[in-house]
Amino acid sequence: MADALIVVESPAKVRTIKKYLGADFDVKASVGHIKDLPKSKLGIDIQKGFEPTYTVIKDKKKVIDDLKKSARKARSIYLAPDPDREGEAIAWHIMEEITGPGQDIYRVLFNDLTKHTILNAIQNPQKLNLERYEAQQTRRILDRLVGYQISPLLWEKVKRGLSAGRVQSVAVRIICEREEEIQNFVTEEYWHITALLEGTEQPSFEARLVKIGKEKARIGDKPAADGILADLAGRSFIIAGIEKKEVKRTPPPPFTTSKLQQEASRRLRFPAKKTMRVAQKLYEGIEIGNEGSVGLITYMRTDSVRIAPEALSEARDFIRKRYGNDYLPQKARVFKTSKSAQDAHEAIRPASLIYAPDNIKQFLSRDEHRLYQLIWNRFVASQMNPEVLDQTTVDITADRYLFKAQGSVVIFPGYTVLYAESRDEENNREKGSSPDAREKGTVLPVLETGEVLSVISIEGEQNFTQPPPRFSEATLVKELEEKGLGRPSTYAAILSTIQDREYVRLDKGRFYPTELGTIVNELLVSNFPRILDVGFTAAMEDTLDRIEEGQATRHETLQNFYAAFETELETAKKGMRNLKREEIPTEHVCNKCGSPMVIKWGRHGRFLACSNYPACRNTANIPSVDSENGTENVTVTGDNEVICDKCGKPMVIKEGKFGRFYGCTGYPECTNTKSIDTGVSCPVEGCGGVLTEKRTRKGKLFFGCSNYPNCTYATWNKPIPEKCPLCDHPFLVEKAVRGKGLIKACPNKGCGYKEEKGE
Repeated sequence: MADALIVVESPAKVRTIKKYLGADFDVKASVGHIKDLPKSKLGIDIQKGFEPTYTVIKDKKKVIDDLKKSARKARSIYLAPDPDREGEAIAWHIMEEITGPGQDIYRVLFNDLTKHTILNAIQNPQKLNLERYEAQQTRRILDRLVGYQISPLLWEKVKRGLSAGRVQSVAVRIICEREEEIQNFVTEEYWHITALLEGTEQPSFEARLVKIGKEKARIGDKPAADGILADLAGRSFIIAGIEKKEVKRTPPPPFTTSKLQQEASRRLRFPAKKTMRVAQKLYEGIEIGNEGSVGLITYMRTDSVRIAPEALSEARDFIRKRYGNDYLPQKARVFKTSKSAQDAHEAIRPASLIYAPDNIKQFLSRDEHRLYQLIWNRFVASQMNPEVLDQTTVDITADRYLFKAQGSVVIFPGYTVLYAESRDEENNREKGSSPDAREKGTVLPVLETGEVLSVISIEGEQNFTQPPPRFSEATLVKELEEKGLGRPSTYAAILSTIQDREYVRLDKGRFYPTELGTIVNELLVSNFPRILDVGFTAAMEDTLDRIEEGQATRHETLQNFYAAFETELETAKKGMRNLKREEIPTEHVCNKCGSPMVIKWGRHGRFLACSNYPACRNTANIPSVDSENGTENVTVTGDNEVICDKCGKPMVIKEGKFGRFYGCTGYPECTNTKSIDTGVSCPVEGCGGVLTEKRTRKGKLFFGCSNYPNCTYATWNKPIPEKCPLCDHPFLVEKAVRGKGLIKACPNKGCGYKEEKGE
């Protein structure tokens, strides 16, 4: 009979831990939370100090009975849910449900699932952490107070099923404000002037105009550019100065949760939710041949870049043996964790360097191997010597005009032999230095001060200022982290929730607010400005940290929050716009009774309704608005006109729950619809269908066969009705390529044809 019981969260951990501890320990899993606030009511007694009422989750009664049975046989109980606030709450709830008098109750934290860590944790158990539990309870109660009291308001004023969240609503606000910034952006023209020059030695090289006299070169239009080009004609280009210096680029620290989500999004195209799901599996354990289940990485929810001394030692030994002493710093590199970090756990790293990614590739799925490789390479690279570049900057004068040329050559690759940062992260780490200073591979010829250069050409290049880009998953996580919103364990859930609620949609990797999201955001910002304020939300995260540190209390925090929130709530109940009752006049006339049509709001968004309601119940769709340029979609005319095959009337493009479609202008008498096809035939032999626009449940655009479900062909890349000039494949596709944007490419894998879009 086992003398002790260990309770973990995930069943996947059970076998790994049993393997190391043997028969003296019984290991069971709670399978996540066993208790929660009730779904059918608030579950918070506001009058009694915001006391929560937790109830056993319906599906967990059998799990609890099993845990109780095992607990009765054990003298000692070790509670080992994940080492974070959520895990602490699970540990407290398990203790409340299964422990009895006379039993020793311990809390153990497994930062990774290696034998050393597990044995060390059991030999050095801790007490349950009340402050950490209080911090989690405070967050849970705050979220319940906001969600369960604002959401019914949205049901009343907009539609049922909507939700408001303390952090998710702020994330939606950030996306909406970025969209507003893009729509209001005024493009400005500017020009660059570049000279292609040649010295006495090859190769030729480019230099850009940077100053005119003592002023920075600012060229606003073509006449100004042409004037400068004319003035430069015939002038001598002379080297005024040459600066050479050695530049060292140090490696980035190992991953935190947010940095892992960002890099996995950029490099692997993983959504944040998928990154955390795969990382959880790597942490909990993978079956490695005869060794059984092996935990491959440390805990994946962390904001720290701290590394355990034994891991540093192992990394240095690995680098010395694999790459040699040239790649090994004299001392282990220690990274500084930000002041705002909780620093409860190490950085994300391999649990042991024994299991190199390629050596265990056969035991991993493709996604597991790619993410593990990313974590492995980043960690080992963090302990390697810097990359060293020989950088040259050349100043070139043409009378009052100053041109600059820059180039650099890698003289020692350092950590980049193993890990090269993505450009977004590289730029972020090296803010303040010019982009040219980070360029590699631009080689300048041997030059001398005073040398007169030959001018091959001088050209002006027209450019236009660009609005800020829409957020990707990576950049939104970065924004949330920089603004102090949420914590490592919450980012994936936030991104998933705002899409599931249809407040935003992800199209070609970028977030767009939906009409519903824009409206809900406007209502919440105007009625709950404090809760939707980024600074307030970030300050609340700091307060939760202070509760965990014992510097603040749950009751005081909730009391201070609710005193103002209660007033805002009562004001909103009376003053919030009621979209269900609003009617916006239009020029449209009801085709049934002749009365004016008005725009109203319903379950599926805005629609046209007869103003003579309830005597006339006629309704119609509103022509959709193009999200890119704000223009109304109208009937397609000319050669591309689409005619309804049922009534013969023209069809127009409309927007529905699952994307755009053709709807008959004879609606509601004719309800015929058609998918928007791409003009490309389905490539499946004998199918006869065409590829049409479709959307996933989360709003992501893809292209599938019109004969679905009989034909399941689908592609994420937009088909283009152009034959491949190399292999005669019947169509090309439009795809995104890092660094080049959208390109045209042949989908035939054996061809390889591609061209930049618009060439």
